[in-house]
Amino acid sequence: MECKHSIVYFGVTNIIHKGRTIGAVDHWRCVKCKKIFAEEKQLGVLELASEVGMPSIKDDERWAVLVCKLNDMKGRWRLFKVKNGSKIKHECVNNILELGLNDKIDNNHLIFFPEEYINKEVIID
Repeated sequence: MECKHSIVYFGVTNIIHKGRTIGAVDHWRCVKCKKIFAEEKQLGVLELASEVGMPSIKDDERWAVLVCKLNDMKGRWRLFKVKNGSKIKHECVNNILELGLNDKIDNNHLIFFPEEYINKEVIID
């Protein structure tokens, strides 16, 4: 039976670059089934999200943040829904990369799971 979610605010993961908060991932949780929902908040980005309302996630997915140190502040990080073994397609400065969750990533890219940092900071300098 599918849960009729009763969602409450759960916490935040702040994303810090050069000593300044450049964004955050807000975490929400269903008090019934304990499923975590997440919402990207990038400072200075005024476009509407592609998904209206609370972003949903499937049972076999989890939230991940991809950081690209080559992009400017507006495109420096992004929240994704990912499955184990899947790849994140990323439009980098010069080409398109497919980064796996368990791949060794170069010095210019970082993937982390924001639910591991609820009410904490992640420094992406």
